[in-house]
Amino acid sequence: MRGRARLIRKASDAVRDSAPVLHWMRREFRCSDNPGLLFARELAASGKAPLGVVICLPETKELPGLRQLRFLLDGLPPLETRLRELGIPLFLRIGPPADELGKLLRETGAGTLTTDFDPLRPAQNHVQRLCSLTDAAIWEVDSRNIVPCWLASDKKEYMARTIRPKIHRRLPEFLLEPPRLLPAPKPWPGPVPHTDWARALTHAATAYPAPPVNWILPADRNTLPGEDEAQRRLRDFCTHRLHGYALNRNDPVKDASSRLSPWLHFGFLSSLRAALAVIDHPADWPDARDDKDALLEELIVRRELSDNFCLYEPGYDSLDACANWARATLDKHRDDRRAFLYDRDALEQGRTHQPLWNAAQRQLVDTGFLHGYMRMYWAKKILEWSASPEEALATVIALNDRWSLDGMDSNGYAGAAWSVCGVHDRGWAERPVYGTIRYMNSNGARRKFDATEYVRCHAGPEQAEQFAVRR
Repeated sequence: MRGRARLIRKASDAVRDSAPVLHWMRREFRCSDNPGLLFARELAASGKAPLGVVICLPETKELPGLRQLRFLLDGLPPLETRLRELGIPLFLRIGPPADELGKLLRETGAGTLTTDFDPLRPAQNHVQRLCSLTDAAIWEVDSRNIVPCWLASDKKEYMARTIRPKIHRRLPEFLLEPPRLLPAPKPWPGPVPHTDWARALTHAATAYPAPPVNWILPADRNTLPGEDEAQRRLRDFCTHRLHGYALNRNDPVKDASSRLSPWLHFGFLSSLRAALAVIDHPADWPDARDDKDALLEELIVRRELSDNFCLYEPGYDSLDACANWARATLDKHRDDRRAFLYDRDALEQGRTHQPLWNAAQRQLVDTGFLHGYMRMYWAKKILEWSASPEEALATVIALNDRWSLDGMDSNGYAGAAWSVCGVHDRGWAERPVYGTIRYMNSNGARRKFDATEYVRCHAGPEQAEQFAVRR
């Protein structure tokens, strides 16, 4: 696992080799197929040291809302049980991560901290601050990408075609079956408090305002969290929807997409495990190679392009991410007359003149999921209906982060930037408001799938009837 790790801070001379090792889970919340945890165990074994895991819930709103917080916390008790069975205690802290981790390192006498790679600004800032608060060694391990982000490329890539050959060149090094996690090499010295998960949710939730009634998704909506559910959903996809994926994945009505993104986002599922499962799945149909290649392109190249974007673009959530051509065309058309203008409240409630857009917003709010094609259309219309591209980008990010179970993710920021800023895209025919940013409309959706049925499913028969008669 050392090939996935990079040393962020060297330990001071006073740190003993046998001092405990802590692994800080902040992006990958699973026991199996977890390179960061495996690397921490390697370090503990080399020093004959005890091994512990820490999870820190920030009091500031670094999770976008109670929906995501509940989804995460409900998936953690089984993780704690599995770790304890391996002699690895789990410590839960709530508060500013750098301060809480600094305290725990001092309290336990730990000499090494490993943690998950995360390119987003809050995560990077926590690690930088922690480096100033401890004498321990700090390692960062990329357990999210199959090819570690900083090894795939050392610069911001222009689009998928520029990063694809770089990733494919290094896949043989990293697309390998990971080892099984072994028990801790040495018992933890001292008592470990039992985690009261119900109290943890109540305490952490005080950082958020009172939610609307549909903020937290009910369990019967097929949104169960955790590692076991992630593995079940992966098996279900391979068995029932991998066949035909290349042909059907862009049809929101057929529901042919993998639907794995929330479990990948919270690290309940490893992208490496998902890729290996797809590759190894028995392929006895004519277009199996096309189906597998299409899924692997989305799972590996597109997701890793998003992490590359957020790592090397400091302004990944602003118009600073625009290429020169995109910024120029948006500026040229920022004063164009908008046929419709909606504020964020109207958009959030799905109160627009366009039934197809309202249906997309309802799907997002009601299920925590928005089909990939519809997410692009949804974001493009927000650009068309906002007073400025800055307002549009802020609204796209805010609504996606608030309602989507995979909100506050590199994929979301890259997708918003693609839709509004032309990132990872090229210029198209010029038109009002958009300039040469790619345009999408409901007629394009009608040509691709049964858009009226999509509206009926998510916005109801009345909106579907309105949509059917409009062109």
